Order: sequence, then structure tokens, then C-alpha cells
Amino acid sequence: MGGKAEKGTPKYIANKIKAKGLQKLRWYCQMCQKQCRDENGFKCHTMSESHQRQLLLFADNSSKYIDDFSKEFADGYLELLSRQFGTKRVNANKVYQDYISNRDHLHMNATQWETLTEFVKWLGREGKCVVDETEKGWFVAYIDRDPATIAALEAKAKKEKMDKDDQERMLEFIQKQVEKGKKDKVDEEPKYTEFKRESSQEKLTLNLNLKRKTDEKKVDLPKATLFTKTKEPSKESSKKQKMDSKSALDEIMEMQEKQKERANRKDYWLTEGIIVKIVTKSLGDKFYKRKATVENVFDKYGAQVKLIDENVKLKLDQNHVETVIPSANRPIRFVNGAYRGLRGVLRDIDTDNYCCTVEVSVGPLTGRIVKNVQYEDISKLAT
Repeated sequence: MGGKAEKGTPKYIANKIKAKGLQKLRWYCQMCQKQCRDENGFKCHTMSESHQRQLLLFADNSSKYIDDFSKEFADGYLELLSRQFGTKRVNANKVYQDYISNRDHLHMNATQWETLTEFVKWLGREGKCVVDETEKGWFVAYIDRDPATIAALEAKAKKEKMDKDDQERMLEFIQKQVEKGKKDKVDEEPKYTEFKRESSQEKLTLNLNLKRKTDEKKVDLPKATLFTKTKEPSKESSKKQKMDSKSALDEIMEMQEKQKERANRKDYWLTEGIIVKIVTKSLGDKFYKRKATVENVFDKYGAQVKLIDENVKLKLDQNHVETVIPSANRPIRFVNGAYRGLRGVLRDIDTDNYCCTVEVSVGPLTGRIVKNVQYEDISKLAT
């Protein structure tokens, strides 16, 4: 009786049990993606017309098929490794056993690698995994090069660096100074030598002058001298207190400056009402190094600008422009850093260190002198 067995019959169930799971690899044809159950079935398949057509296609461009099979196998292996084990170190054979447990997997004998060891070594050479050989076999650890993952790790490291308390930094600085002082310290401890007599006949004499000096006259100090002596320590102590209070105040102001710097330092700086210079050549030489006024800011990183000497408006990205530093005693605006958003007056320019000195001109901090301001943190105000 030919044909397929009816559903529910013992033969149907037996066929299903045989088809379930993996079959022997020697009876699998990768080109036709057909699994045969026994040697006779595989022999019949190799003599079939469809298999012969596939062999002719493979013979025309064998390297292309092998490269495609190799890429599919490597992608499947790495996808399973990254999804199931992440970046943990794991036995390469364990990952391979999990991979081939799928009935429709691509077999290694169709790829450019003959053994799993060669494939693992290739992963190490290509920089896709960290591989090492032990007594228990080859171990692999996936290297995650996803841009989102790298960006998240960088953001985490940056946050940890910014969260480090100023007090911890000060303690580290003090510890370094202490270690440096210990290295430079000169051994000033007294040295004791053995007492020796030159001859046994030599006598030792001790001259202890315990006689009180009664002939000395008591000298009465004038009151003025007493007053000056009592006043001098008080002046020194008051001066020291002032210096201590001043240093403490400076330290508090420095800590506040650092807190403002962390809070106001952003990766975007475009602000309305400032003058910028176009530094991109994508718009052509007509607009290259032309100055413009920022009229409107959108999405934090883009702006609509208007050329100063021409009635032309452009939409530019933040990377296409840079800040403009005016001459001394001209108004500016802080576009980034601790004083972000405040106005000031440029007092001095240090061209050697690419920084300048600015006096705050608006707000409760009016009159404060800010030194060592970087060029990119300020820009000329449009008049």
C-alpha cells in the first residue's frame, strides 16, 4: 500500500518519531537542504535530477556558495553566543552543541572550516571573540561592539567620574603630598655613639654648677613693654584667623564653581543672539568662514542664522559653526560652562593658552572676574 500513512495510524506515528530531532550528518545534503533517514534514501537523492542541477550550480561558482555558508554559520554561532551567554567566558563546544540542536541549522562541513578548533581560531583572529585554550578545551567570550552598548558604557564611566566627590579628590591630593613628603624627608634622628676612654687611668669629672645666682638684680619691665608683648600674639592670631577664613572662603567658592561647571556643562551650546562663524565647506566657498547671527535654535543642536553682511538665512548644525572671540572690552555671552547664559565683557585674551579673562556684567555676580575661560565657552554678542 503506497502513499502517506493516515493520521493517527501506527505507521504515521512511527514516521513522526523518526522525523523528530536530528538525523545522521552523513545523510544530509546541504545544497538541497534535505535530510535523508538512511543510506538508501541518501543514495536515491544523489541520483535525483534536482540534486544534479544543484551540483551544476555549485560547480559554476563554488567559492560563492562556501562563503555564503560560512557567513551564515558564523552569524548563527555568534548570535547564539551573544544572546544566550552575553560577554561571559564559555566553552566553545557547549555553544556549538546548543547551535546544532536546532534541526534546521547549517552544518559545518559546508563551510570553509573543517573543525571547530579552526573556526574558534578564526573568531580570535577576526577580533569577534576573546579565545583561549585550556585543558578542558577552547573557551570563547563574545566582544560586544554594538554602538549603543559602547555609548552606554562611556556614559556610565563619565557619570561615575563626575559623581566622584570633591572631598575624595582633595583626600587623594593630600595623600600624594604626604607620600611625596616621606620620600623627600631627611633622616634627622640623633645618632648615639659608644663612650670610650682613651686610657684606663683617665679620670672622669662632672661639673655641676648648682649655685644660685643671687647677685643678679631684678629688672622691672615698663608697662608699655608688657602691653606690647601681650598685644603681639593677639595680632598674629587674628591675622592667622583671617587668613584661615579667607582660605576657607576660597575653598567654598571653588567647590561652588565646580558644582556649577558640572551642572551647566553640556554638549550643545548654540544660543540666540550670538555671532558665529561658518566653518563647513559643504555649502561651498561662498559661505565658508562667513560670520552670522543666531536667530533661532531648534532641537538644541541646530540653528537658523543670518549672515551679517548679507540678507541670507541658513539652517545649520552645531558642528558647522564655531564661536567668535571679539576684541577686548567688547560684550560677550557665556555659551557653556559654569556661567552658561550670563553676559560679560571681555577684558584680556591669552593667545598662547587659547583662553581669556571675562568680567560678568549682568546678574548677582556682576563684577566677578573669571579667568582661564576657553574660547569655545564664550561668543561675541550681536549688537
